[in-house]
Amino acid sequence: MSSPVTTPAPGPVSAKPATPAPISKAPAAGTAKPAPSIGGGKSIPSIFAGDISITGNIHSDGEIQVDGKVEGDIKCTSLIVGENANISGGVVAEDVVVRGKVNGSIRGIRVTLEATSEVEGDVYHKTLAIEQGAYFEGKSRRQDDPIGSAPSKAAGSPVSATANGSGANIN
Repeated sequence: MSSPVTTPAPGPVSAKPATPAPISKAPAAGTAKPAPSIGGGKSIPSIFAGDISITGNIHSDGEIQVDGKVEGDIKCTSLIVGENANISGGVVAEDVVVRGKVNGSIRGIRVTLEATSEVEGDVYHKTLAIEQGAYFEGKSRRQDDPIGSAPSKAAGSPVSATANGSGANIN
């Protein structure tokens, strides 16, 4: 004969508290943390939305997309200037795609001025593409190393944004 099966009465369940996961140590100084990436190993861009206005210089080792207003210089690996963006200052990047307004010089290996762009300033480039309908007032200067020949600026800007693995930190 088998013993009867009993089930506990419904009621509050007393669960043992979960043990918290151990806290990992921060990487040692000098150890580079890889930037977050999306498919294909491409890093996630730092995006300055349309409601953001920045006065000061921006520096990033990654990609930046500007949809707002920037009064200052931008230096990064890749820059996308959105249709509603307005940049007053110089731009230095390997890849530059302009869909909005730039009032200042542009230095890039590959520069593209799309149909909606308005650029007032000189463009120093290795390759340049200008779509029909783009507004460009300035000089086009082809150079083998347009980034390396960029004039260096003195430090001490009022604001600088430096991209890290989790986005931009504004100092």
